[in-house]
Amino acid sequence: MDRISLDDVDASATPGDGRSRCLTDALDLSNAAINHYRIPPGEGLPAGLHAHMDQEEIFVVLDGVAVFETMDGERTVAPGEAIRFAPGEYQSARNGGGQTDLAVLAVGAPRDSEDVRLPAACPDCEHGNLRIDTDDGLTFVCPDCGESFVPDGCPDCGAPAMQMTLDAEQSGDDPDPVAACQECGATFPEPPLSD
Repeated sequence: MDRISLDDVDASATPGDGRSRCLTDALDLSNAAINHYRIPPGEGLPAGLHAHMDQEEIFVVLDGVAVFETMDGERTVAPGEAIRFAPGEYQSARNGGGQTDLAVLAVGAPRDSEDVRLPAACPDCEHGNLRIDTDDGLTFVCPDCGESFVPDGCPDCGAPAMQMTLDAEQSGDDPDPVAACQECGATFPEPPLSD
């Protein structure tokens, strides 16, 4: 049995002013991954809208309120509640609790996820999603035709912080995914790619 204190695990910065603690290695886990996040008001968990094709994820809200963005709409999760995403289900989360920090445990099983997808079409064959590859820097790979693409920064402000999200300006129950700049807020129908 391994026992740790969250305070004994080094915290890493997340985009914005959030903090994350990877508990996986500290607990010597072999079959699951676990992370503790503390996210301030107005910020979100890292990664934007994505799906793990080879991993299910469970989020347990400890403090604050989490709002999960899914392809089926938003889901609010309060303290003491949990939500599960099956492999292939797109999700992202943000602090939806006003002035309170969001504290959440994220558990993924199996431990290592090697097939993470974005809800963006391949520019060559229009396959419905792109796989994230970080072996030689960040690239997007089409799982259908095999073509690779290098993401680019925001065409409007040049910031490198782009994430997938659902189009907030689109009405109805079925909004389209868009690439959103984390600096200026500009949105684009597809992620900007380098030439």
